[in-house]
Amino acid sequence: MRAIDLSAVSWRKSSYSNTSGGDCLEVSDDLLRAADWHRSSYSNSDGGNCVEVAPGLPLVPVRDSKDPARGALLFAGPAWVAFLDGVRREAAGRAA
Repeated sequence: MRAIDLSAVSWRKSSYSNTSGGDCLEVSDDLLRAADWHRSSYSNSDGGNCVEVAPGLPLVPVRDSKDPARGALLFAGPAWVAFLDGVRREAAGRAA
């Protein structure tokens, strides 16, 4: 897993933190903005079928590149690998 630059991420104190400095937890609502997004090689140049993925994180975020503000779906690494393996098997079966 690679490290990501979190310097541009905004953090806020959780509502579960107390005022005496104990039990403090910070959360980020924009963590995925710091991710290194890659557009699928299956995306076309006219804006259709565009999927982006940000590999190398504990969870694999996937989003629509035409509407990144809409958010991302998060997949556990093993589930993402299983999905990709299934897509590859299906593509190989169609090519045969």
